[in-house]
Amino acid sequence: MTISVLLADDQAMIRRGLRLILEDQPDISVVGEAPDGAEAVAMARRLRPDVCLVDIRMPRLDGIEVTRVLAGPGVPDPMRVIVVTTFDLDEYVYGALRGGAVGFVLKDAGPALLVEAVRAAHNGEALVSPSVTVRLLRHLTATAPPPPAQPPPLSDRELEVVRALARGRTNQEIASELFISLSTVKSHLSGIQTKLGVRNRVGIAAWAWENRLIDTR
Repeated sequence: MTISVLLADDQAMIRRGLRLILEDQPDISVVGEAPDGAEAVAMARRLRPDVCLVDIRMPRLDGIEVTRVLAGPGVPDPMRVIVVTTFDLDEYVYGALRGGAVGFVLKDAGPALLVEAVRAAHNGEALVSPSVTVRLLRHLTATAPPPPAQPPPLSDRELEVVRALARGRTNQEIASELFISLSTVKSHLSGIQTKLGVRNRVGIAAWAWENRLIDTR
């Protein structure tokens, strides 16, 4: 099945480059290009692409606001948004993920990671550029409030899954590391989302970071 993608970036050259990278893949098709955030929202609602690639800095609406409108908490039938940007500032990353994005990829991360992020989003997974992850974890650990005295009742195995996910592992990698089946990983993640009251993998990862479950030394 072909993955339909909407591109949103105010630079035509960037959009053209992203289109060339993605359409070089047999399973990905770019169905639209938006030059600003407001147009991105309108096109996304009209075309209903599988994945939206959104730049941070755009006229009219920035990428974080576009993400909130299309994928944020309370949005019915939320869309899958990946933020693609040259800027890896912590506030952008955190704002994008909190806004509902399922990925954060730097434009200089390379074509392979971009394609991987699109496929991960389509499969209901999340991907953050490796160069961002460790710094992001340190930032969130340093600025997060102390964890609650009574954390949600996750089992030891669920906490292992949470820690692996927050380090950027895919479902298959989690299964291999913990010596469990892929279906068991998915079952654990579903239960964890319910217990934590979050919507997706990014929400689980953010909870792990905020509650200092990851050693970032």
